[in-house]
Amino acid sequence: MSIKFSGEFITPRSPDEVYEFLSDPSKFGPLLPDFESMTLQDTTHFTVKVRVGVGNIRGTAEIKMELAEASRPQRALYKGQGTAVGSQITISAGFDLLPLPESTRVAWQGEANVFGKLASMAGGMLEPVGRKNIQKLIDGLRWALTMPVAEGAVGEAVRSPLTETPAQSVPLSVPSYESQPAAAGQSPQSLTEDDVHEGHDGNLNP
Repeated sequence: MSIKFSGEFITPRSPDEVYEFLSDPSKFGPLLPDFESMTLQDTTHFTVKVRVGVGNIRGTAEIKMELAEASRPQRALYKGQGTAVGSQITISAGFDLLPLPESTRVAWQGEANVFGKLASMAGGMLEPVGRKNIQKLIDGLRWALTMPVAEGAVGEAVRSPLTETPAQSVPLSVPSYESQPAAAGQSPQSLTEDDVHEGHDGNLNP
């Protein structure tokens, strides 16, 4: 099953500031929906673990990500592949930046492909849940890019220079644009079948 997505939003940050955020895996990675942990290999490669919840199907996806394209300050493109619940997953997410007076337009597009058990068992639930999680990612990104540069959108541990910790596990949760930050020790909830039937906007969690 393939899910394609696209859209755009405007942030008060400059194109260079937006590019700096998007091209840093330690800042972008934890924004992925139902994020559990992340290991940084270098400045362009990292592995993330995210929770999977579609109907009665529960599990953890491990996805190896790469910053495949980085053109300052116009474009950043991530690609990844991994496994979850006996299924293969491939994803891509690209961001094109257009300067505006005192702001930046971010045009985003991407695709997710799910093959195997998850695609066959989840059936028609997979796409709406996937689209809901895509929106969660974009909302989190919009929220992060409205915060003052000095504060950033994620914790100090995630912002640490990669040269100091070439491979590290970074467990944390990042609040979505539409919700308050989770209390210490509280994990974000996985999506359930009820979420799908309530008619929320869609996202990408295979």
